[in-house]
Amino acid sequence: MLEIRFATIGTSKITRNFLSAASNVPEFKLEAVYSRNIKNAEEFGNSYGVTKFYDNLTSLAEDSTIDAVYIASPNAFHCSQAIQMMKAGKHILCEKTIASNQKEAEEMFRTASENHVILLEAMRSVFDPGMDAVKANMNKLGVIRRATINYCQYSSRYDSFLQGQDHNIFRRDCSAGALMDIGTYCVHGLLCLFGKPQQVVGFSDMIRGDIDGAGTILAKYPDMIAEVEYSKITNSKVPSEIQGEKGIMLIHEINCLENVKIIYNDGTEEVVYFRNKENNMKYELEHFIRMVHGQEQNQLHTQRSLDAIELMDEIRRQCHISFPADK
Repeated sequence: MLEIRFATIGTSKITRNFLSAASNVPEFKLEAVYSRNIKNAEEFGNSYGVTKFYDNLTSLAEDSTIDAVYIASPNAFHCSQAIQMMKAGKHILCEKTIASNQKEAEEMFRTASENHVILLEAMRSVFDPGMDAVKANMNKLGVIRRATINYCQYSSRYDSFLQGQDHNIFRRDCSAGALMDIGTYCVHGLLCLFGKPQQVVGFSDMIRGDIDGAGTILAKYPDMIAEVEYSKITNSKVPSEIQGEKGIMLIHEINCLENVKIIYNDGTEEVVYFRNKENNMKYELEHFIRMVHGQEQNQLHTQRSLDAIELMDEIRRQCHISFPADK
């Protein structure tokens, strides 16, 4: 396949993780780096051999040598940045959560369609081969009655947050918080495995009164109930679990599905997927590049992103979580 020339927006840890994964994808080439601070762009890009640096989005959009842009800025900026780039004919791989709300997401996908470019939410878990293994083996569980999708990870920034420091991931004006940062993995996992629920009820633990640090979602389906648990202020070592009438499936990390097994009612166990730890962001990138080359369709992923943000908007409404971008 032909090489895809990328620019990145954002110079945080997640961008470095993405570029580490991209180093294993031959069709990827990093062409340029954007940051609001040109020195940050230069310092970041120099370590990857980049020679183009931008602190102006218009200049980046006008660069005809850029085919695609990876956006890893705070959620509140995804919509405006993606739309500007797509109107310039650039494909977009946008970090989760793709937008602040459903209205923004719909505008983004509409712009992608109008400009004949690919817009894909970088939800790495749904592109992980482990997710395929889960879906392929769920029938062994018999009738599925319950599911618990769990992702709780104590944030490395939470201690300093408690001491009064501000961090983007805990700021309303960045459209952030636990649901938007970590709960989104669980929501996408839920939708990927079971589709849209009939009804959802949400509960949130609020910190500083206006941002969620943890939450729980109960989702009702015709023949089953699912529970989504997420947190940035506590840890959990409990795997996600799908309970059927013939056994249970344990998924040890819903964001990186490296270890999946079934325990049947008679006590026997079957490992349905296992691999050594790796950076699974490469899978989303591989799929994205195939979509750009017209070798793979993206409609299913577009619809799931829209369904996910709709569900998350409803949970935020129930839990009185609002962002400036909602106005």
